[in-house]
Amino acid sequence: MTMQTEPIPEAPVSMTEAEAKEVHQLFVKSFLIFTGVAVVAHILAWAWRPWLPGPNGYSSLMDGVHVAIQHFA
Repeated sequence: MTMQTEPIPEAPVSMTEAEAKEVHQLFVKSFLIFTGVAVVAHILAWAWRPWLPGPNGYSSLMDGVHVAIQHFA
């Protein structure tokens, strides 16, 4: 028994080629700006508080906290 498949109708095109390229360029620019902001945010977060411990573990970070408290107190 063979099944006959009907051809799938093509979707109506609502954008011209030029409009599609313009939307694509806007998407790429937006993506690159978003990625750049995310990279800068991660660098600043790492500089503020590294998420990997130093050679002495997280206890070595407490030394820096004590120095900062003594400096401001």
